[in-house]
Amino acid sequence: MSIRSIGIIGAGQMGNGIAHVCALAGYDVVMSDISREALDNAMGLIDRNLGRQVGRGKISPEDKDASLKRIRLTLDMTEVGPSDLIIEAATERETVKQAIFEDLLPHLKPETILTSNTSSISITRLASRTDRPEKFMGFHFMNPVPVMQLVELIRGIATDEGTFEACSGVVERLGKTSATSEDFPAFIVNRILMPMINEAVYALYEGVGSVKSIDTSMKLGANHPMGPLELADFIGLDTCLAIMNVLHDGLADTKYRPCPLLTKYVEAGWLGRKTQRGFYDYRGEAPVPTR
Repeated sequence: MSIRSIGIIGAGQMGNGIAHVCALAGYDVVMSDISREALDNAMGLIDRNLGRQVGRGKISPEDKDASLKRIRLTLDMTEVGPSDLIIEAATERETVKQAIFEDLLPHLKPETILTSNTSSISITRLASRTDRPEKFMGFHFMNPVPVMQLVELIRGIATDEGTFEACSGVVERLGKTSATSEDFPAFIVNRILMPMINEAVYALYEGVGSVKSIDTSMKLGANHPMGPLELADFIGLDTCLAIMNVLHDGLADTKYRPCPLLTKYVEAGWLGRKTQRGFYDYRGEAPVPTR
């Protein structure tokens, strides 16, 4: 089917970035959230990020203005229903995602494609709770969405070829590259990335190195742009823990056991940049390691 309109559920870190790139690519976008503040903050961030692209000469001021006009905000999730493609970008909790899809079902067009931006949850299981498992798949953007070039496309067991081709076409129009993953816990990127982050937390937990020495070693020794603990703070330690739990539960292998120190930071509410404290303290002029 031809995709002209895209509905986005969730105006957080991922949702606003997805709205940004979709509107810039010429799609009509409606973005929903339960919080007016979240919607307003998302539009402010999209405005600033588009402005940065203008400043770098990547887009014109006219492109920016046209993109902003293509985005409509709503607190009523049912207004997302008439979209050709819906991308769910809510919190990484399966019960929340299931509830969203169940609430949406009565308001969808028969041909609407449903997708989830989940980074780890079973697409087949999410699809099974809807009336259209053949028109459901994983549409996993990387963070930050306007910058990162990859989108993971994940077929559920029932996803049909037309749905896959339509989503592949959207990725291409966004100017990004798709990688196809099978529907196994955490897919490709996080199946590899999260155990590395978890192992870095174990190295910290066991006293192998400090926060600074671990991050410096990986940046200079492995040429990573960010150290694993710095990256964990950027992603959100709660998200990292949730993905490790999905891997551990789904694959039943002890190598995916979340580090107790990661669990402790999440219990403390030290979730990284979004709470101003994680493996670094961000409340001053420069980040300071917390261990």
